[in-house]
Amino acid sequence: MIAATVVDESSLRYRGWRVVLACFLMAFFMFGFGLYGQGVYLVELQRAHGWPGTLVSSASTFSFLLSAVLVIFTDDLLVRIGLRALILCGLAALGASTALLGLMRLPWQLYLAYALMSVGWTGMGSVVIATVLNSWFERRRGLALSLAFNGATCGGIILVPVLLALSTSIGFRSAMLAATVVMVVLVLPVVVVFTGWPVDGPLHAAGAASGGGKGARHSRRALLANASFWTMVLPIAIALLAQMGFIIHQVTFLEPLVGRASAGLAVTIMAAMAVVGRLTLGLFVDRLDPRHACAVSMVSQAAALLVLLQSQNPIVLLLCCAVYGFSIGNMITFPPLIIQREIGSAAFAAAMGLGTSISGIVSAFGPGIVGLVRSMSGDYTMAFAICVALDVVAAGIVLWRPGKRAEVAASRVD
Repeated sequence: MIAATVVDESSLRYRGWRVVLACFLMAFFMFGFGLYGQGVYLVELQRAHGWPGTLVSSASTFSFLLSAVLVIFTDDLLVRIGLRALILCGLAALGASTALLGLMRLPWQLYLAYALMSVGWTGMGSVVIATVLNSWFERRRGLALSLAFNGATCGGIILVPVLLALSTSIGFRSAMLAATVVMVVLVLPVVVVFTGWPVDGPLHAAGAASGGGKGARHSRRALLANASFWTMVLPIAIALLAQMGFIIHQVTFLEPLVGRASAGLAVTIMAAMAVVGRLTLGLFVDRLDPRHACAVSMVSQAAALLVLLQSQNPIVLLLCCAVYGFSIGNMITFPPLIIQREIGSAAFAAAMGLGTSISGIVSAFGPGIVGLVRSMSGDYTMAFAICVALDVVAAGIVLWRPGKRAEVAASRVD
């Protein structure tokens, strides 16, 4: 008799945890440079070149939309060039982008830099991270995803203040070049040594490692006709729309109520609670129904916003931001958990790519919608009330399981 090999995912010696470290660093620099760093670039490029804010902002919008398109083809790229090659291409593109941001002189170079950043998102973003971790983990998948995606939040907490401090002391150009060198030195060896598909791992890795291009294309068509896919993607997209709208306008809303310093503190508390929320969820989510946990997270954000609108007490406002922040990071942790349980490994990368693309495009309108409603109504009451309603609607949709009633009926007939 041949004994089956049992993988102990709880052991620190398990190679998958080194893959988690690589994914943490990827998320740290990708989200740090590609998302949270956008505010730094807006200020510094206007100061250095006198470019209007609309030019830099439009380049950011261009980058996010291009990223949403490119990410659809992640599964095809994984098959054609391989995991490690795709990550290294993403690292090279992100490094070229951040270096060019420091060296550029002409406006067209800004769009080139942001286009390269979009390629970086394709190679080092949430789809690749979720796909590779899905292949390494089964029983501890939720914890692995939570730890890796905490790199995204840490990138905002650590990298942005460092860039601002370096820009003040040695200049924006030198700051970007130095940060780029640090990124390459830290990420390159870890990616080369640690990343890859499991060679003799469990069967759940096979779908991600050995899919075919043709099968991936068929899976995308099937996904668009899959009701379970839409009841996962739409609520996440709606919740992220509301979330992006609140995050971007948070300081503007709080500053008249609590002052600039306290408004900044609220942002810090919210970011710190996002880390705590991911870690807490990671410890328990593998034993929970991810749809139920997702709905609870959405309702908690709606409740925090509702109380926020009713109070002017600084302590209550800070507590509301803390509660809201607890669920912020988890909105990108739930989709891969739901996809793995309901769609499976064979179409995992395709589902993640399509879902991330749809969510990215929809959520990009969040700040604009909140800003428009605020301008029309005169304050943020109506705008944030809409965000509350969107979160409640999203929570209801994510609890709907198409086909569940049919399965129950079929089991009764049997």
